[in-house]
Amino acid sequence: MLKNITVLPGDGIGPEVTDQAVKVLEAIAERFGHEFKFTCGLIGAAAIDKTGDPFPEETLELCQSSDAILLGAIGDPKYDKDPNASIRPEQGLLRMRKSLGLYANVRPIKIYDKLAGLSVVKPEILENVDFVIYRELTGGIYFGKKQKEADFSSDECLYFRSEVERITKLAFAEAARRDKKLCLVDKANVLESSRLWRDVVMDYAKLYHDVEVEYLYIDNAAMQMILNPSRFDVVLCSNMFGDILSDEASVLVGSLGLLASSSRGDEYSLYEPVHGSYPEAAGKDIANPLATIMSAEMMLRDAEMEKEADCINRAIEFCMEKSIMTEDLNPDIHYSCSQMGDIIQALILDGPESLKIRSIREANSTIL
Repeated sequence: MLKNITVLPGDGIGPEVTDQAVKVLEAIAERFGHEFKFTCGLIGAAAIDKTGDPFPEETLELCQSSDAILLGAIGDPKYDKDPNASIRPEQGLLRMRKSLGLYANVRPIKIYDKLAGLSVVKPEILENVDFVIYRELTGGIYFGKKQKEADFSSDECLYFRSEVERITKLAFAEAARRDKKLCLVDKANVLESSRLWRDVVMDYAKLYHDVEVEYLYIDNAAMQMILNPSRFDVVLCSNMFGDILSDEASVLVGSLGLLASSSRGDEYSLYEPVHGSYPEAAGKDIANPLATIMSAEMMLRDAEMEKEADCINRAIEFCMEKSIMTEDLNPDIHYSCSQMGDIIQALILDGPESLKIRSIREANSTIL
């Protein structure tokens, strides 16, 4: 099978973590007889530095001609220090989502037993936590009309029924495949936009009689996600609420380096880690590439390449069981970003036995 994959390394640690995901995908291609063609493009601060545009037209055309898009990270401190900058890296991300119609952001939240102790939440609360957040991505307050004057400012939160319906349809379909529970997070006691969301979800609930539907206000949902996260299966949110909750969920997992995501539309799909560009670690080979590799696994699963995706999952689970991790997960005995890519590549190609005889990169000692 031939797949054209656009790689957008982006900023900070983005190039390092995407390199490892590409390495893993190349191993999958070799093992299963596929052909993956990778083409790199510019986005974010890296694109501004070279073209003056955070999302150049060439990058848009590259994305439109691909079967899938793999994104690293976006952001640079020099823009964070100037909130009034007219051009910012994040503008490229927002424009890409809108231009490609990537309206559904999907973020799985899974707890690895070996890493439960990393979370600030008690291990017993994390038992059986396995849910997914469906966040609307191209509407709402982030894209509404904005005004700023000397003595006031405003951000419009605008949603059309069609925008709510299309992601609601995906969320219900996912709930029907999973444990048949869906939770809508809104603020319908205050916001008219949330009342629209609730109307749409109540209509779809009539079509999915076997899906149990729960409605939580955002403040209560944020609390429940820490106090009782195992209650959730599929969580459906508007853009801003989903942004907040999905980042909060990283506390459960213990590290942003373990959170993958996909952004889907009717024509295009993009896969990226949840974490930011982490500029302090750029070039040091210490970043955790697992979230990006897990995003590549989501890419394969969406392409109905289940065996290939399962192969990546098994390799990652083996690493978790054997404490083969980067410094953020295991500060005592840890491996570099590139070593993690090499290890998972070896596991895919040759299985666990390969690590007993193969040295990784320039390391002189074997892994096991």
